[in-house]
Amino acid sequence: MTTQHADGTVTDRAPTGRAPLLLTLTLAEPAQGLFQTLRERHFPPERNVVPAHVSLFHALPGEERELIQKRLDRLVKNGLAVRPPIRVEPPYPMGRGVGFRLHSPALARLRAALAEDWAPWLTPQDRQPFRPHVTVQNKVEPAVARALLERLSAGFVPFETEGVAIRLWRYLGGPWEALWTLELAEREGWAAVNVC
Repeated sequence: MTTQHADGTVTDRAPTGRAPLLLTLTLAEPAQGLFQTLRERHFPPERNVVPAHVSLFHALPGEERELIQKRLDRLVKNGLAVRPPIRVEPPYPMGRGVGFRLHSPALARLRAALAEDWAPWLTPQDRQPFRPHVTVQNKVEPAVARALLERLSAGFVPFETEGVAIRLWRYLGGPWEALWTLELAEREGWAAVNVC
């Protein structure tokens, strides 16, 4: 389906039920707020149409939404819907942007299990090795990205956070439509640290 927008741009979009689905992870505060603030300051406004997130899958088949949600519900039933601990690593260059790498063996295991279940559906992008990160700037001139990387790197100290929710979205040719959220259970003995 082709849509012409008020600003004259044209996008191709699958019918809503067939539009690709995205699966993301939301981080605990204050990390989520920090990354959201960085996105608001450094992302081109016309491209900043979704909140800060960690992409788990970029394009799952829209027509499989019910099966996807059932599989995620099984995480809860099996006691696996637990907040994964995550270490936020120093910022890194993304060519025309900046991101923060994340290190989390627990998140990697969770994502690998889902990828195995959904292997027939995965696009080439989602078959790539999982490299979790949060993008705080994208689609800018390389010099602008290098300047931000330098500023964010100065004095950066890695810190700990955790994932608090898995969110399912529908891709609408630019913006995303929030469809469903799975809140993850707290781990015992974990307390948020102040990163600001």
